[in-house]
Amino acid sequence: MNPNSVDLLLVEDNSYDAELAIRELKKHRIANNLMHLKDGEQALEFLFGTGQFEGVRDAIHQPKLVLLDIQMPKVNGIQVLEIIRSDERTKSTPVVILTSSKEDPDIQSCYALGVNSYIVKPVNFEGFSEAIRNLGFYWLLLNQPPV
Repeated sequence: MNPNSVDLLLVEDNSYDAELAIRELKKHRIANNLMHLKDGEQALEFLFGTGQFEGVRDAIHQPKLVLLDIQMPKVNGIQVLEIIRSDERTKSTPVVILTSSKEDPDIQSCYALGVNSYIVKPVNFEGFSEAIRNLGFYWLLLNQPPV
């Protein structure tokens, strides 16, 4: 897959949650151009075309949506969100936090940094599948991002 044609960037360190999300999105043909990364450091390298993505990715072609977990190794989701929102190339990229954290400080921090949506992962399979399907449908098919 061409890294410059990614529509959906899923940043999730939990392989089970990532697998469920990817399967549900593909099942409904919502995300054909999906990139899954396992930590915040990889996400930043991808978004800005540095590190392992230097020379193969440019920061001009941003995904239509970034699904971002909070609790991740190396760089957490709140730190990633802060960096995304502070850079001209990425500040208007839609970011949805998809996490198990219901902690009010996390929710407040994310909205203060400009997250587009904050979704707590449902604990059961059916609820999680439905949340992912609705999320993908809205952000990738209905939402009109800035050009």
